[in-house]
Amino acid sequence: MKKLLLLLAMAIMVIGLVAGCGKSADNGGGDKKSGTIGFSVSTLNNPFFVTMKEGVEAQAKALGLKVKIVDAQNDPAKQANDISDLLESGVSVLIINPVDSAAISTSVEAANAKNIPVITVDRSADKGKVVAHIASDNVKGGEMAAQLIVDKVGKAAKVAEIEGIPGASATRERGQGFHNVADKDLTVVAKQSADFDRTKGLNVATNILQANPDVQAIFAHNDEMALGAIQAAKSAGKTIFIVGFDGTADADKAVKDGTLAATIAQQPDQMGKIAIDTAQKVIKGEAVEANIPVDLKIVTK
Repeated sequence: MKKLLLLLAMAIMVIGLVAGCGKSADNGGGDKKSGTIGFSVSTLNNPFFVTMKEGVEAQAKALGLKVKIVDAQNDPAKQANDISDLLESGVSVLIINPVDSAAISTSVEAANAKNIPVITVDRSADKGKVVAHIASDNVKGGEMAAQLIVDKVGKAAKVAEIEGIPGASATRERGQGFHNVADKDLTVVAKQSADFDRTKGLNVATNILQANPDVQAIFAHNDEMALGAIQAAKSAGKTIFIVGFDGTADADKAVKDGTLAATIAQQPDQMGKIAIDTAQKVIKGEAVEANIPVDLKIVTK
């Protein structure tokens, strides 16, 4: 009888251990669903991306999600290293705002190899699997900028284009949209890259205006370069119709002041919010749209 009771007790212990193991596995699944999100932002030296980061942080806090944010400082090599660290840290989802759409491909493929889902924001990746891309229609925005110049300055107006970072999808797409209209209805006398940077925008615009004193309008691929172009025009004593792209707070102020003719406004805070919402769906195993558009609007005085 004692032997039978001993065997029965041992059987109960084994059943308890098996049940405990099953419970632990369930908890592991639950932890994965509340896992950390990695966010690599191209630069925090630009108000547009600061606002995007704030949108990410605010929505992550609202949803009770943990997010690790790293700043690539507009350096593709640093972004690659930052993302490698995020992948090694075991993030559940990776959100990337690429510095360079071609250079980021290797990092996306590294995430793919680890089965870590990737979401891109504002700028796309040329290669690798991305579960969702969140962005405004940059081609349409470039077309809107060119058409505004046609409408306000006139057909065949002499215009200069200040381009963003070579290799960034936003640079290619905004330029493509601009030329869809400008090549038919405007006279593009100069174009040069200023890497989405205000100081470089000032220097490039200064050089363009010196070489082309009859320029009537400038389209800059972002507001930072447009604000630099405003300084260049002021120093040259010229009144130039300048259009930027992004809709940052500084650009809005310049539009109200009358120094910036217009900006094609995006919603970086909404991009950040949507990125976190999308990441949460991915973590939960829910289906997401491959391309998620964010509305654009023209802001003028």
